[in-house]
Amino acid sequence: MNAPATRVWVIVPLVASLLMIAPFTVDAYLPSFPAIAQEFGVDDATMQLTLSLYLWFFGGMMLVHGPLSDRFGRRHMVLVSLMIYAVASVGAALAGTINELIAARIVQGIAAGAGVVIGRALVRDLFEGATAQRVMSNITFVFAAAPAIAPIIGGGLDAVFGWRSVFWFLALFAGVSMLGVLGFMPETIGAHNRQSIAPKFIVISYLKALIHRPFMGLTLVFALLFSGMFLYIAAAPIVLIGHLGQPSTGFWKFFVPLVVGLIMGSRVSNFLARRYAPTRTVSMGILIAALAVFFNVMQGLWFAQHLTPNPAQIWWTVSPIMFYAMGMATAMPALNLMGLDYIPAQRGLASALQGFIQMTLAGVVSGFAVALLAKNLLWLALGMAVLWALACLIWLTWLRHAPRLGFASERAPICP
Repeated sequence: MNAPATRVWVIVPLVASLLMIAPFTVDAYLPSFPAIAQEFGVDDATMQLTLSLYLWFFGGMMLVHGPLSDRFGRRHMVLVSLMIYAVASVGAALAGTINELIAARIVQGIAAGAGVVIGRALVRDLFEGATAQRVMSNITFVFAAAPAIAPIIGGGLDAVFGWRSVFWFLALFAGVSMLGVLGFMPETIGAHNRQSIAPKFIVISYLKALIHRPFMGLTLVFALLFSGMFLYIAAAPIVLIGHLGQPSTGFWKFFVPLVVGLIMGSRVSNFLARRYAPTRTVSMGILIAALAVFFNVMQGLWFAQHLTPNPAQIWWTVSPIMFYAMGMATAMPALNLMGLDYIPAQRGLASALQGFIQMTLAGVVSGFAVALLAKNLLWLALGMAVLWALACLIWLTWLRHAPRLGFASERAPICP
């Protein structure tokens, strides 16, 4: 169904706030890594566990949130998850050991996934076709502020009040989001549309989705593109502080350009949605990302051969990441919405699987790839290139073999 136009101004910031919880939980405490490590006497590998374990539980619980929202409704599940998230954030703020902090981060991950899963499903419940893509692009526009705002807020709070204040802020953010849901979020799942949560039914539904090659193809394309960007987000403390000599308050030099790229991509996606098939939008996004990857590898090669990394190099390092984010944000709305339309009766479940695969791959990147690649900026650039190449290959295969569902009335330009 198409929601009334007057509802769009409410839905866009509401869903954006639900999606912002995930990047806030990741990015806001990144500037506090050195302070937390010093207080608890742990190394960088242990600090990475506070990130990777959060991501793995975040992604895993999406598989639960999706079917539950199909059964009990979007609104109820969001409220419950926000309450659990707020309690976990308070627990992180009060943690007395690194193990307590890790446990609180795990509970944050368990609860935070509901906003992402249900937010995307809610958009598709309310809007159709090009309208849905434009709404999702506008949500991306608002949501894109999170990766830039979060480390700036986190760095400022850490510098003035200490790292624990970051988690108090996250608890407050969850509370404000709960008020927004109570006041403005509609319930889009009627009694006649409720799905079973019988374990056998859920397992069979997920298995069907996993072997649905067109759906999985779109899901993997976005997950790989996202992981290429997340590789740098997870490595940001090492890159900015270790390689480029930036202070904890200098994270804005990385995240502000990243957000500018996401915003530009959302605007490009919105523009293309009015004029072209979604397949063309995705191909354009992959092409933009290709140019960014090429430039990133070239500048990595140059600095590896001619210069030792230093603070003045930061803008050369950040610029290709900005354009890569632009390409990813251009492709993201169409990829997600086309995927959801393959499983229209269980959009919550489909959105959950999309998010699970995206976050699981991001968890692997932060837990393993960062440790291997972050020692060298060229290695990071090559890591991004590999992830992009895999996404491009799967997209080419999807274009040639997948059912179109009415999306592709014209052949989209292929990525290089």
